[in-house]
Amino acid sequence: MPTSQYPHSIPNVHPHQLLRLSPPNCSSLYFNYSAYSPDGQYLIISTPEGISRLKVGTWELESVLEIQEEWKLLFTGRKSGKVWYEINKSEIWTVDIDSGSSSGTKICDIPAGSEIQSLNADETLLACVRVEPGYKHPTLDFFANRDKKTDQFDYRATWPDGTEMCYADAKEVKLAERLTAAIPMEIFTIDTTTGEQKVVVKSTDWLNHLMFSPTDPNVLMYCHEGPWHMVDRLWYITLDDSTELPTPVKVHERKMNMEIAGHEWFSSDGQTIWYDLQLPRGQSFWVAGYHLPTKQRQWYNLSRNDWSVHFHSNPTNTQFCGDGGDDSMVAHAPDGKYLYLFTPKPTPDVAGLKASNSDDLIKGGHFDMEKVVDLGENDYRLEPNANYTPDGKWVVFRSNMEGEMAVYAVKVERDAQSGDAA
Repeated sequence: MPTSQYPHSIPNVHPHQLLRLSPPNCSSLYFNYSAYSPDGQYLIISTPEGISRLKVGTWELESVLEIQEEWKLLFTGRKSGKVWYEINKSEIWTVDIDSGSSSGTKICDIPAGSEIQSLNADETLLACVRVEPGYKHPTLDFFANRDKKTDQFDYRATWPDGTEMCYADAKEVKLAERLTAAIPMEIFTIDTTTGEQKVVVKSTDWLNHLMFSPTDPNVLMYCHEGPWHMVDRLWYITLDDSTELPTPVKVHERKMNMEIAGHEWFSSDGQTIWYDLQLPRGQSFWVAGYHLPTKQRQWYNLSRNDWSVHFHSNPTNTQFCGDGGDDSMVAHAPDGKYLYLFTPKPTPDVAGLKASNSDDLIKGGHFDMEKVVDLGENDYRLEPNANYTPDGKWVVFRSNMEGEMAVYAVKVERDAQSGDAA
């Protein structure tokens, strides 16, 4: 893989330095996955040859491990910094993030039919999801195969008159078919030292998007998958040594028909769960936060064009980013194909006067928006998955805006003199 020409600058009409970090057919991880070394020095990405690392800030690209078998990059460990990956959908391995390793270390086998989705903060537990062993249903076959170029499924459906649905509507139909099948599932953990398995959630809801807290090794968030207006999506559990199943906590309960919430993530300190909220779907747009210690809620309003497939927060929650969306997506934004920065502006109390029950009420606010990168050439079937580097100075994303998928970074820290992020 030729790397000498990377990183290189990309012309940007906005006052932010934009770099292409990788050759074609390389990808960063999903926006809320752990992709950085614990010291924030390195970002891991997948390449056609295997696993590579990028030095954050200077962005030198180096190979970590070449892999010949079928494989999938999973995440980095928040404690050890090791890179976790799976081989042949059957084994979990790790490798040191130091470049040039010749081989990894096998951790455990993957139970048949299971998907490994998260690793806890102290790297003692893997979180996994699976359909009840032995259960068969036709819709499971459809959701077993992703397109490698877009990382999506082949969503196709037709209206009663035989005309083809747009991609976004077809996706909703396929998700509904899977949800209403009421397939029995379970979430379970694997002890990374002993291999012991423990079931922690059992349900006929569609269980997905497992994510451990970045700081508390016992807090596990997950979702009820499906069309968002048909489910209360966001949940978490606190693990303990009990033989009983933990009690799930609902993060957000729908109160309005067609209300939706999703694409959730933890703040860097693990204190807040942030998520996309629409009241109702496609009409009123918010980024909402649920503070776990106090259960207080903060909602920030934004415009239709500013809605994004995914949002993310910097380490101090003082700035957010969004990766935009095209006009076929839920917001139907006429001019939404940008990477955005958002500055949160909480609504203050009038004259400093608080209602007696203000601590129990949702706190409002809005986002001030800035366009950072024009993604007009991006095919949004490949979602950019924008996310902040641990130092908050850059936003990393993937895009096919130059043809093939590649990894990019845009500088968001402003120069003290010029005011430009360059």
